[in-house]
Amino acid sequence: MRTALVVLVSVLGVVPLSGHASKPGLIILPAPAGATALSPTGTQTGAAAMVRRVADRATADVQTGVAAPDPAAGQAIQKVIAHQIEAFRHDDAAAAFSDAAPGIQAMFGTPSRFLAMVQHGYPPVYRPRSVAFGALLSLGGRLVQKVDLVGPDGQSVLALYTMEREPDGKWRIEGCALTASDDVGA
Repeated sequence: MRTALVVLVSVLGVVPLSGHASKPGLIILPAPAGATALSPTGTQTGAAAMVRRVADRATADVQTGVAAPDPAAGQAIQKVIAHQIEAFRHDDAAAAFSDAAPGIQAMFGTPSRFLAMVQHGYPPVYRPRSVAFGALLSLGGRLVQKVDLVGPDGQSVLALYTMEREPDGKWRIEGCALTASDDVGA
């Protein structure tokens, strides 16, 4: 079995786990025993076990996910993700930050800190060579949009965008996990 390469940003923040010295900031699944979770500022949060369970569950759920029933939600979600990717292409930190869910905004505080995290931790999202939307899945009550990306290094990755619907009805990006595109089933 191949090890999936994943970057997880969620309400827990950027969570680097040990095990892949050449790719800091990436999670390797399954995570090694005793891995530690770090907040965006690099302080230990003690959430490594929870992060591992969430990441393992997300990978398993995506492999068996069921397509979401609402095509209108899918169109709105794709529009938000495309807007954020376009904002990254233009280094428009404020526009990219506006598409992040309130929890992510609170975690990073400023658009410039958010943009810096994406620049360093998510090169395929920050500067994709190509973007192709896949299925919209309903996983555990959340909508997850699959997006095939080719990063600036020419490597294909699958981005799994977890979405959050705000009280005003707008969709925002709650998190993004990256995995090798051939490691996750349709």
